Amino acid sequence: MTLLEPPSTTAPSRPAVRARNRRGRGRADRKPRVLIAVTALFFALLYLPIAVVALFSFNSKKSLTVFGGFSLRWYRAFVHDDVLLSSLGTSLRISLVAMAGSVVLGVALALGLVRCRTRLGSLAGLVMLVPLITPEIVTGVASMLLFKGLGVDLSTGTVMLAEITFSISYVTVILRSRVAALNPEVEEAALDLGATRWQAVRLVTLPALLPAVLASAVLIFALVFDDFVLAYFTTGVDPQPLSVRIYSAIRFGVQPTINAVGTLMLAGSVCLIALALFIPRLFGRRGGLDILSGE
Repeated sequence: MTLLEPPSTTAPSRPAVRARNRRGRGRADRKPRVLIAVTALFFALLYLPIAVVALFSFNSKKSLTVFGGFSLRWYRAFVHDDVLLSSLGTSLRISLVAMAGSVVLGVALALGLVRCRTRLGSLAGLVMLVPLITPEIVTGVASMLLFKGLGVDLSTGTVMLAEITFSISYVTVILRSRVAALNPEVEEAALDLGATRWQAVRLVTLPALLPAVLASAVLIFALVFDDFVLAYFTTGVDPQPLSVRIYSAIRFGVQPTINAVGTLMLAGSVCLIALALFIPRLFGRRGGLDILSGE
């Protein structure tokens, strides 16, 4: 009986293996050009109009299409415009009141939702998320109808109430996971040492939440200051928030002063959001992105 020998196989040499691995890595590292093009197009459509507005805010000519050179003409015009300055002051007051009210109520709501272990607490947590998924125009119309039904005249006060109601959910989302991450034994130790429940919260819990509270406060200030939809449906005739005043002005034609105002609002919002992200780092906490994302 003859034994059949298996066909001999020649193992590939090491240079051939290295060359094949390099080709595989080259294909893996090759960047998809279509995705790069789509990403570049997305950012161009998103930021190019903003860049044009910022550029023409420094235009020396009274033109929105022809750039005649750099000048601060329209920024000086904004500084000397009493109507726009009055609206700016109104927006600042609304933002400050909404920030303070939503932070106080949001902290209390976050503490209550975390400490409440019943089904009612879970239901309240779901209801709290409704304003985040509800279209803002629906919230604006509902707020206007509520004030009209109660016989309340639309004014700066109604805008403040609407903005506080709308902003509470944002504060609660930011703080809720931070409250849940706190060690309850620290607060229990304060109670064992003779502190009351309120003293334990004031002296132990709130200082631990301070970075997240400040970050959420700055974020709410930026959101309310730039808000238009809710302010439009709940504001009165005068004084109007700056965003509503700008909308009223552009209905009769876009003036270069509006470009300057928009650029200043954009710069202020970017600075505030950056501050909200870096505040936790100043307190030695984890990154601001973790706090704002609720991780």
